[in-house]
Amino acid sequence: MLELAGIIILGILAQWVAWKFKIPAILPLILIGLFVGPFSTMLSTDGNKWIEPVWNGQMGLFPGESLFNFVSLSIALILFEGGLTLKKEEIKSVGPVIYKLITLGSLMTMITAGIAAHYIIGLNWPLSFLFSSLIIVTGPTVITPILRNLPLKKDISTILKWEGILIDPIGALVAVLVYEFISLGGDHGTEYTKETLIEFGKIIIIGFSIGFTSAYAFATALKQRWIPHYLLNVVSLALVLSVFVLADLFAHESGLLAVVIMGMVLGNMNLPGLKDVFYFKETISILLISILFILLSANINLSDLELIFNWNSLILFACVVLIVRPIGVFLSSRNSSLSRNEKIFISWVGPRGIVAAGIASLFGLKLTMQGVENANYITPLVFMIVLGTVLLNATTARIVAKITGVLLKKSEGILIVGASDPSRLIASYLKTNDRRVVLIDSNRNNIALAKKEGLEAIECDIYEDEIFENIELNDIGFLLALTGSPTINEYALNKLKPSFGEEGAYRLISGDEMRDPDNNPEEGLFSQTDDFINISEVVRDYPIINEVKIKSKDHYLQIMEATMKEIKTIPVFVKDINNDIHIIPADYNKLKVEEDYRLMYIGKKLLIDA
Repeated sequence: MLELAGIIILGILAQWVAWKFKIPAILPLILIGLFVGPFSTMLSTDGNKWIEPVWNGQMGLFPGESLFNFVSLSIALILFEGGLTLKKEEIKSVGPVIYKLITLGSLMTMITAGIAAHYIIGLNWPLSFLFSSLIIVTGPTVITPILRNLPLKKDISTILKWEGILIDPIGALVAVLVYEFISLGGDHGTEYTKETLIEFGKIIIIGFSIGFTSAYAFATALKQRWIPHYLLNVVSLALVLSVFVLADLFAHESGLLAVVIMGMVLGNMNLPGLKDVFYFKETISILLISILFILLSANINLSDLELIFNWNSLILFACVVLIVRPIGVFLSSRNSSLSRNEKIFISWVGPRGIVAAGIASLFGLKLTMQGVENANYITPLVFMIVLGTVLLNATTARIVAKITGVLLKKSEGILIVGASDPSRLIASYLKTNDRRVVLIDSNRNNIALAKKEGLEAIECDIYEDEIFENIELNDIGFLLALTGSPTINEYALNKLKPSFGEEGAYRLISGDEMRDPDNNPEEGLFSQTDDFINISEVVRDYPIINEVKIKSKDHYLQIMEATMKEIKTIPVFVKDINNDIHIIPADYNKLKVEEDYRLMYIGKKLLIDA
C-alpha cells in the first residue's frame, strides 16, 4: 500500500514540478522512477529497489503479468485520448511543410534511424525499424514547455506545434503496425511465413473494423442521448477498455490499433458532450502517465542501463539528433519560404515524448516475454533518446535560437480579448497594415464571424489556462481587452499582461470611468469618453476607419479634441512615417507624434479633415 500511494504522490508531485518550472513532465517522472528503481539499489542496505513493480516474477506491486496488463490498458487510454486530438481539417489546413514533416519526414526518420540502429547497435532489421518507428513522435507535451517562453516567428512556432500534435497519433499508429508485424515473426521476430502475413492482415482488418464500428456506435448513443450526462465519462472509459479487450479476443494484439482508430474517428465528429469526454480522458491520461512512467522507469534494472552505457549508444543518439532529424526537416521544407537558419532551428528542436516512451516500454515488455532476441534493448534505447532530446532541447533551445537568429527582437503581435464587431473592425485594419492580430472569445458565433472575415481567431475562455499553452502566440506583445464587460476586461489585463502584454496592455474604460474622465486609468484605451457601448454604436453606424495626416503635435491635439466633441468618432491608432502603428491610450497626451504621422479613427468623417 505504501509503494502504491508513494507512486501516485510522486507522480503528481512531478507534474507540479514540471508546471512550476515550465519543463516537460516526462523529465521529472522518468528521473524519479530511475531514482526509486534501479539507482536506489546502490543506496538500500539490502540491495533491493525502493519501488519494485515486479520482483522475482511473482512478487512486487504487479506480480506475474499484472504490470504488462496494467501498462497495456493505460497505453490504450492514452492513445485513445491522442486519437481524439487528430482532426482531418487540421491536416488539410496546415501548410505543406507540416504535412510533409508528418509524412515524408516520418518516413525518412523511420528509414534512417532504423539503418543507424541496425549498424551501430547491432539490432536485427525488424527491431531496428521498431525502434525507429517509436522515435518518430515528438508530442505537444514536450514541445510546449520548451518553446513557451521563446519569442519565435509564428511560422516556426506553428510548424513545431502542429508537427507535435499531428504526429502523436500517426506515429503511435505506425509503431503499433510495426510491432504487430514483428510479433508475428516467430520466436526471434524475423521468421515470416504466409500464415503470419495473413495474421497481420487479420489484425489490421479487425483493428480498423472494431475501431470504426465502436466509434459510430458511441456517436449514435451520444446523438440519441441514450447516455445521461453524469455517466458520459465513465461510459466512455468503459467503452475504450471494452474495445481494447474485444479486439484482442478476435485478433491477438489488435486492441491498440482499434482504440487509436476509434479515437481518430470520434475526434472528427461534431458530437454533443465529446468535449467533456476529451477533458475527462485528458485528466485520466495525466494520472496514468504520472503512475506509468514512474513504474516503467522503476522497472528498469541496472543491467538494462548497462546495455546502453557505451559509445555505440552515444553515437546513435548523435545520429538521431544531428543526422536523422535534419534530413527529415530539410527534405520536408524544400522549396518552402523557410530560411536555412529557420530549418536548422526546427531540425534542432525535436524532443521525443510520452507516447514514444510509453509504447516502447509496452512493446519491450511484450517482445521480451515472447523471447524475441535483443528486445530488452528497445525500452532503454528509447528512454535514452527521450531523456536525451528533452534535456538537450530544454537547455539549448534559446541558445540555438539566438545563434540562428530566429528569436524576435520585439514582440509586435496584438492579442484582442473579445471578437465583437468593434474588435473585428480594428483587427481587420491592423491585419491590412501587416500587423499580426489574434482574437480570442468564448462566444462561438463571434469566432466563426471572425474566421469568415479571414481573421485569426481562437475560441477560448480566459478563465481557463489553455491559452498559455499555445506556443503560436509567442510573438504577441500587445494586449487589448475590448469585451462588453469591464470586469472581464480588468481580469484579462491582470491575468494575461505578464505573458502577452510586455509591450503594452490596454482595456476599454468602464461606464463609471467615462463619467469621470479626470480619473481615467493608465491602461485606458482610445478615449476618455468612450466605453464599449459607445464604440459599438459608432461601429454599427459608421463601420469604417478613417485617416488624417498630422501636421504637428498641436494639430494632433486639435484633432483629438475634435473626436472628443463628436460622439460618433473614436480615435484608435497613430501611424508613424515608417508605417508602424501605435495604439492611442486614453491619456492621449503621452503619445509621441511628429509631422507626417497619420491618425486613424472610427466613425463619422471629421470636418477638420478637409
